[in-house]
Amino acid sequence: MLVISERINGLFAAVGRAIDARDEKFIQQHTVQQMECGAQALDLNVGPGRDDGPAAMDWLVRTVQEVSDLPLCIDTPGIKTMTAGVKACRNKLIINSTTAEMKKMQALFPLAREHDADVICLTMDERGVPNDAESRAEMAMLMMTTAMEYEIMPDRLMLDPLVMPMKAAQDQAMKVIKAMHLFQTLNDPAPRTVVGLSNVSNGGKERSLLNRTFLAMLMGAGLDAAIVDVQDAELMAIIKAGELLKSEKLYCDDFLRA
Repeated sequence: MLVISERINGLFAAVGRAIDARDEKFIQQHTVQQMECGAQALDLNVGPGRDDGPAAMDWLVRTVQEVSDLPLCIDTPGIKTMTAGVKACRNKLIINSTTAEMKKMQALFPLAREHDADVICLTMDERGVPNDAESRAEMAMLMMTTAMEYEIMPDRLMLDPLVMPMKAAQDQAMKVIKAMHLFQTLNDPAPRTVVGLSNVSNGGKERSLLNRTFLAMLMGAGLDAAIVDVQDAELMAIIKAGELLKSEKLYCDDFLRA
């Protein structure tokens, strides 16, 4: 499973202050820490509501890739900020993300093709997140077929069924699991899937417990990638155990250190 660190994000106060101050040392030390904790890719987000979004993303991408050759997942809803991050990136690239809104697909799929990027596809449109798994699958199919019109094949996409907070939408957790199963029927080979895991516990108590439990459930449903807190050692251990149980990695007695 592809493990994407969620922590280089301006929503975290310390990271936001470092971006404001253009503090290269802090960002680079933080990047190295994510790598040491087991990150296989890095989600970069400068945070919402910035007047300097494009400049901040350009700086953040350049700063991070000075110390890391991991894939970079450029995470922003703003087209200008996304474009700035994509153009600055020299590492393997993931665009995070498009939705099923036609104007976003028309802007981001050509950008992905030009820069040889994978694309995370959120199963929502201008009306918001669907209430059921079937509508998520319909939006996933729309994004897959639209991407192919731009010569982007399904193997370059990562479908996100959109994890919702348990505190606000408890019934959605199992609908996400059902959507994961439906996604696997949309293409042969099955399209890849990804989630922003910590959304499930947003605003709730026992966040680590909810995150870890839902991750195990999602892995059982075929999850291919997740944006997670790689500094949660127990969560990372669950990923390693899940990879063994799914026969994705070869067993050894010291598998937690392997």
